[in-house]
Amino acid sequence: MVMAQENDSLLKVNERLNRSYIQLYKENSDFSYTSPGGEIGAPSRYVINGKLTTNYMLLAADKLPVAFSIIPDFTVRVRNERSAGVRTPSFRLGGMFYVRLNDSEQDYRYVTLGFTHHSNGQDAEALNPDGTINTRTGNFSTNYLTAAFHFGNTVKHSDKYYTLNHSASLEWHKWFNYEKALEGDYGFTRLGYDFSLRKYRAEKESWRLNSEVNYAVNAMTDYQLMALKKRLNAEISFHYAFSFMNNVFLMAAIGYYGEDPYNIYYRDKYSYLRLGVSSGFARYKMTGK
Repeated sequence: MVMAQENDSLLKVNERLNRSYIQLYKENSDFSYTSPGGEIGAPSRYVINGKLTTNYMLLAADKLPVAFSIIPDFTVRVRNERSAGVRTPSFRLGGMFYVRLNDSEQDYRYVTLGFTHHSNGQDAEALNPDGTINTRTGNFSTNYLTAAFHFGNTVKHSDKYYTLNHSASLEWHKWFNYEKALEGDYGFTRLGYDFSLRKYRAEKESWRLNSEVNYAVNAMTDYQLMALKKRLNAEISFHYAFSFMNNVFLMAAIGYYGEDPYNIYYRDKYSYLRLGVSSGFARYKMTGK
C-alpha cells in the first residue's frame, strides 16, 4: 500500500516536472518582432522588417520527459524603394526534439536536437556572370542540424525573481543539400552561446535581456579561422513590458553580422541597430492578492 502511494506520488512529481519543462521549452524559444526601419546600419535601407516564429508542440505529454515541436520562422525585409519590394524573404521550417535531464524546475537542464530547412523561394542562379551574388532572384538553400545544451536557474528577491538562462550549441550543415555557390564561402559549422536574464513580478515577465554570439569554424577559401569580421555574429537585445502589456515588449537590439543570416545576403558584414516591438512565449499570469 505504501509502495503504491510512493509510486503515485513520484508519477505526479514527474508529470508536474514535464509540464513545467514544456513551458520552459516555449519560453526559451526565439521572439517574433516587428521593426520599423529594420536593421539600421545595413547596406540596404528598409521600410520595415519582421520576424514571425512560434512552436507547434506536437508531442508534449505529461507522462513523457521528451517533447517535439515544429518551428516555422519567416523573416522579411521590406526595402525602401518605389515598389517596397521584399525580393528574397527567409523561410525556415524545422523540427526540434527536447529531452529533460534533471528533476528541478529552478535549476533546469535539457538538451535539444533540431533540423531546419532554410531557403528564400528564388530559383535563378545564385551568382551573377561576374561572380557577384545575385541578391534579386538568386537561389539560396541549406539544411542543417542544431544540437544544444540548455541550463538555467532562478534567483528570488522579495516579491520579484530573476532567471538566468544559458544555451551552448553546435550548428552543422554539411550532411545535407545546399546551394553549391556557398561552398568555401559560408559558415557551415557554427558554435554558439546564448544568455538571457529575465525579471518577473507576480508571475508577469517585466523585462528580458538577451545576448547571443556564434562563430563559424569551418574552412573558408578567403578567410582564416581568426577572421572575426567574416565569421562572428553577435547581438544584445533588451525587451521591456509595461504593466498594461500582455505578452508584448518594446525592443531595442544592437549587433554585428559578419555573415548576414538573411539568406542570399550572407556576404554582407555590418553593425546594426533594431528598434520595435517583440512577442513570444512569456509568463504573464497575474496573481491575486
